[in-house]
Amino acid sequence: MALGVALALAACGGSSAPSVPNVAQLPLVPGSTVVAQAQQCDHGASAYCALQIVVVSRRYRTSDDLLADERARLVSLGWSRESAEVGNEHAADSPGNKLRVTYATAFNDLTGIQLDWIQRSRPISLALSHALFQRVPALSMMLEFSSG
Repeated sequence: MALGVALALAACGGSSAPSVPNVAQLPLVPGSTVVAQAQQCDHGASAYCALQIVVVSRRYRTSDDLLADERARLVSLGWSRESAEVGNEHAADSPGNKLRVTYATAFNDLTGIQLDWIQRSRPISLALSHALFQRVPALSMMLEFSSG
């Protein structure tokens, strides 16, 4: 898995690549752990790089409970609730609209991946699958600098 993350990081490297947010910029619920992260970049006309992460927490009974508390935490810290591009995802913009996070339960993101609604890197997809089959509450999150 380390090789896959290294390759994903290298793919977004170079001086012309857009910058990538750091996971420390995302307020996560206490007790949650980042178990996977990778960068996703698009160097097209609207170039961007995003940080994909998988967050787990055994403090919750379900991924939906984890999602609800994460959503409440973001709102309590001034993040605005926004519409996501895919119906089973949620989104929020940071105060000052510098960052945007899109997030969903592991099940919902895996469904979106399977139906080709969204794309996630292989390490992220594997971490989501692992959490789902281990019955560990998990979220898929994608953090990027806001374009607005």
